[in-house]
Amino acid sequence: MAEQKKALQLASVASMIDQFNIPNIQILLDLGYKVDVVADFTHPGTITNERAEDLKSRLNDMGVRVIDIAIPRSLNPRAVMSAYKQVKKLITSEHYNLIHCHSPIGGVICRQAAKSERKNGTKVVYTAHGFHFYDGAPLKNWMIFYPIEKYFSRCTDVLITINKEDYKRASEKFKARKVVYIPGVGVDTEKFAVCKVDKRTKRSELGVKDSDFILLSVGELSERKNQKVIIDALHMIKEEGNIDDIVYLAVGKGDQEEEFRRLIREYGLDAHIKLLGFRADVDELCEIVDCFVHPSIREGLGIAPLEAMAAGLPLISANVNGIKDYTEDGVSGYCIDPTNVDAMVKAIKYMHDDEIFRNNCASNNFKTAKAFDIRHTDEIMSEVYRGGV
Repeated sequence: MAEQKKALQLASVASMIDQFNIPNIQILLDLGYKVDVVADFTHPGTITNERAEDLKSRLNDMGVRVIDIAIPRSLNPRAVMSAYKQVKKLITSEHYNLIHCHSPIGGVICRQAAKSERKNGTKVVYTAHGFHFYDGAPLKNWMIFYPIEKYFSRCTDVLITINKEDYKRASEKFKARKVVYIPGVGVDTEKFAVCKVDKRTKRSELGVKDSDFILLSVGELSERKNQKVIIDALHMIKEEGNIDDIVYLAVGKGDQEEEFRRLIREYGLDAHIKLLGFRADVDELCEIVDCFVHPSIREGLGIAPLEAMAAGLPLISANVNGIKDYTEDGVSGYCIDPTNVDAMVKAIKYMHDDEIFRNNCASNNFKTAKAFDIRHTDEIMSEVYRGGV
């Protein structure tokens, strides 16, 4: 009787497993693999500790073993070495048939740790959720991350990219055995398309009026996700005396939360901005808002705006790398320089005032989102695991 195949899924934090990798784990299970998951569950990222514990239980119920290792997200030599030793010991002892790693530092640690096993036949898959080097990126990103990713591409059997810019660069410059483009990590478009909720009741629960014009963003409260530009823009609109019925709902947690709360108080925007923290009802929130805002400075692709598009929402989005794969100014909504507060002000005002434009963009976005459906991405991922594509 043949020994059961074994696979490892490794990510930096538990939130990456929760948000992006459950479908991949299920595919591996369906293919007959025994699956282990490595991530930092003690500091789980953008999900709460309670949700991280729930994730552990769900994975255990699926027959998956969870291994809590503090995979660093910054270049701290001591933390990197500690994680490397633990991952190396695990990989050497388990002799995985397949390893799938994620995140820049986690990907480097894992691929370095898997070098000897790869010589013995272990297949190593790495998903780049958006390279730190891209057209217009800071020079230091190119100096640090580009040579690292280029070098470790040699230790990669399949390098998966989730936007077209990264795919082109990896295909032309890197040495992975195979480079594959997948349109994101997959959006459950059906979930967002069929969601129905009583708009008035839901808005009332959130403390907003039925007549309010509501903006929504979903993502880690961070410098990269750049929600500050929305807060600054609403401050300018308030100073002009035009804030009236505009309300902004920000879903997510992150290291900029306290700074945002300070700004909201300082700007006198308490009645117009609500920081909602982590929410499990994003599909319902998309049903009761008027416009989705995603001003990221850098984005591998951006799952949240695609979910909003699947729900039929117009976008105000950043005109940057991954987001450009599915947005077009005047078609998906407004595409702006994410550092330009004046442009954000203009976009919010236009969206607020022109319902016909909003509706046209919403219709376009609903159609566009279908190309990023999870059923399509799962098919490609299944082929990657099988050794095809």
